[in-house]
Amino acid sequence: MTELEELEKQSANPNLWSNPKNASQLMQRLSALQEDIGYWTELRQQVSDAIELEALGDDDLGPELQNEASQLESELGQAEFRLMLSGPYDRGNAILALHAGAGGTDSQDWTNMLLRMFLRWAEKRGFKAEILDSTEGDGAGIKSVTVGIIGRYAYGYLRSERGVHRLVRLSPFDAAHRRHTSFVLAEVWPDLEEETEIIIDPKDLQIDTYRASSAGGQHMQKNDTAVRITHIPTGLVVTCQNERSQGQNRQTALRILRARLMQKQEEEHRRQINDLKGEHVDAGWGNQIRSYVLHPYQMVKDHRTGHETGNVQAVLDGELDLFMEAYLRATLSAD
Repeated sequence: MTELEELEKQSANPNLWSNPKNASQLMQRLSALQEDIGYWTELRQQVSDAIELEALGDDDLGPELQNEASQLESELGQAEFRLMLSGPYDRGNAILALHAGAGGTDSQDWTNMLLRMFLRWAEKRGFKAEILDSTEGDGAGIKSVTVGIIGRYAYGYLRSERGVHRLVRLSPFDAAHRRHTSFVLAEVWPDLEEETEIIIDPKDLQIDTYRASSAGGQHMQKNDTAVRITHIPTGLVVTCQNERSQGQNRQTALRILRARLMQKQEEEHRRQINDLKGEHVDAGWGNQIRSYVLHPYQMVKDHRTGHETGNVQAVLDGELDLFMEAYLRATLSAD
């Protein structure tokens, strides 16, 4: 019995919704499978129709056949890209975190620039972006920020951005206007929400509250609405202060913690089979995945794929798809 047949059988069970959480997950998986099967069935039919059209050998059908071939070529390109986004969490939402690294104030300003870049990218794709937590920089920019990206395949696209991003420019914070190099670490996790495979024992949590200090949250200054959660077994620490209430911040912090625990679990498993390096990556020299050079020339280059462009401003305005696709194609070829 195929997975689709098994899920359809389970979905017909009259007791399915006695467990709403499991039922919802089952129906989501069933819907995704049905959509995928429908997509590939339709594509196969289009190819079959084109072959039959060509077999007629009618010269008058030449323009129509050429148009059909062009459409199929485009569709097959999209189909290939869908195969790159076939991971277990690729369809879902994502959590993006940016952390200023080496570079001082310039690095904090670079973090703010990257935040704008990813927010613009999300907007172009019609995704919803929500800042979950942020820490302002010392005088300029931000030290760190965590963003929820809600949209179909958000994680599938954004996982290509995980790593260190390097900026080279004439520093606006240097009185001598010298060239500076700044680094920011980008982390990306799938937003698991209430996925059952990540179970958090409340006894493993240390929860502290404090007064929020983020910009725009004046109503939060009077009460301890900000939340810091420490997962004692792993030492992971998550903070959230951008919501209006302590309860909301607690829920958001748990959501981020769940995603980080999943990533940690996955990395440990992959490390056992030598499929993924597990050591921590410092946001500094030698670890960058991509360089953004504004001086002495203009260039954005991804060091993993070699893909580059001289239109730096377009990239900083959110034109990231070509870099993401190049990375996904490279990883698909490696597999």
